[in-house]
Amino acid sequence: MKWFTGIVCTLFLTAPAFAEKTYSPQEAQEELKQGNSRYMTGKSSHVRIDPVSRERTALFGQKPLATILGCSDARVPPEIVFDQGFGELFVVRVAGNVCSTAELASVEYGVKYLKTPLVVVLGHTHCGAVQAALGNAELKGSLPKLIAMITPAVADAKAKAPKAVADKLLNASIEANVRKTMKDILTNSPGLDEMVRNNKVALVGAIRDIEHGGIVWLKP
Repeated sequence: MKWFTGIVCTLFLTAPAFAEKTYSPQEAQEELKQGNSRYMTGKSSHVRIDPVSRERTALFGQKPLATILGCSDARVPPEIVFDQGFGELFVVRVAGNVCSTAELASVEYGVKYLKTPLVVVLGHTHCGAVQAALGNAELKGSLPKLIAMITPAVADAKAKAPKAVADKLLNASIEANVRKTMKDILTNSPGLDEMVRNNKVALVGAIRDIEHGGIVWLKP
């Protein structure tokens, strides 16, 4: 009981700062960059077992600093690679970091209702979904429908570098797929497109390098 009372007292003492903390799109991206640097050096600023944040967000709601649309790959957990704590990221994950109706609705929710100033489409090297699209793999179930969403990005990468060796073509396809998802978000969500054009929200692309752990931010 004393433990719970202490938690509640801490929550109310820290509630104003929590409620007032806001980020510009640029500040949110810089926080993610610094978070990845902390992750790379093994100097996390967040405890992984955080009862205070859990109770605080239960009482006062979530206020994440960014919406992340990333791949389901187990090697790309956004909270860890960006060194963010409980309730600090609104994460949407799907194989191949594609964006169909459910993913788009989730991104819109993050921006319009949770007020995240930044949307990150996060791909990664050695992406199995992109490899499947690149190799015309024979897949069963619903997977062909998902891979069909990636195929145009692969075709674009091949058209731009028809003589690229396998590894370079895969990397080019991964980047093209991130950019396609960014384009899909803006094309299919006029509201988000307007907010991005008016600089109220930033939409950026990034790729996590599976081997060295860093994040490469794509140029506009």
